[in-house]
Amino acid sequence: MPESKDTIMPADRIAALSAALNSTGYIATDAIATAVFLSQQLEKPLLIEGPPGVGKTELAKATAELTGRPLIRLQCYEGLDESKALYEWKYGKQLLYTQVLKEKLGDLLDGAKGLKESIARLHEFDDTFFNEEFLEPRPLLKALWAPHGAVLLIDEIDKSDTEFEAFLLEVLSDYQVSVPELGTIKARTTPIVFLTSNNTREIGDALKRRCLHLFIPFPDPALERRIVLARVPELEASLRAQLVAFVQALRTKDLKKLPAVSETIDWARTLVLLHARELDAELVRRTLNVLLKFQDDIETVEPEIGSLIIRSRTGG
Repeated sequence: MPESKDTIMPADRIAALSAALNSTGYIATDAIATAVFLSQQLEKPLLIEGPPGVGKTELAKATAELTGRPLIRLQCYEGLDESKALYEWKYGKQLLYTQVLKEKLGDLLDGAKGLKESIARLHEFDDTFFNEEFLEPRPLLKALWAPHGAVLLIDEIDKSDTEFEAFLLEVLSDYQVSVPELGTIKARTTPIVFLTSNNTREIGDALKRRCLHLFIPFPDPALERRIVLARVPELEASLRAQLVAFVQALRTKDLKKLPAVSETIDWARTLVLLHARELDAELVRRTLNVLLKFQDDIETVEPEIGSLIIRSRTGG
């Protein structure tokens, strides 16, 4: 008989989760696989911090693919409020029904004895205009309403206001929201929740207490080579090693924006498109804008391209 999940050791389940994530193209470290495993078992949101482009958002996408759940993404920004994140009323539809009600008002009040009975009949329609039929769900409510669960990605929470962060506390602690006209709406199936932060501001203690924490740094050379192999398998092994060593050397420089893993992958794809066999100064100079996003950074690196290529050929 096959073993039940309860009889499989947690370490084996974490290893299996890591392998499953790898199969989606996401190369997960032990720390990442452990954090995702614990988040799901404890039914707690996972707050992922780290520099931009290291795979925070991709982890949520890979988890959605792995679990077969829909990915529902809430992109945070300054000024994001409840109406954009939770729900809005379909005011146009409510207005249309109001017009219909006016046309039928005579029939509705026909036979009513006095003002009190007329008002009582009208009150019977109060709930008609404030029920789920007139509700336009936004990402948070969509995730709670998903019948078979969802992966909810609250992306770049550090870009939102502290007021919105406080609003999230009920969702993150109890997987429910309060709608004044409808009362408390609980999750039909507990969603898997990821929050990401690029550390542009400090996240509040109340939110952090409700989450497990994971920090994803820039990868070491061995891990980055594995990532490039998974995402750009057609790149030759020697050039892959050289490319990663070059990027790793760039990250030691004083730049406005260090190249992230996403830029490494883009550069690898660029080199494949150009049928490159090895790095040379002219090739690097023509494609440096794929790695570096500021002209000042490009101008800082250009005089050192030759020495960086030599370092990359010797493994760093």
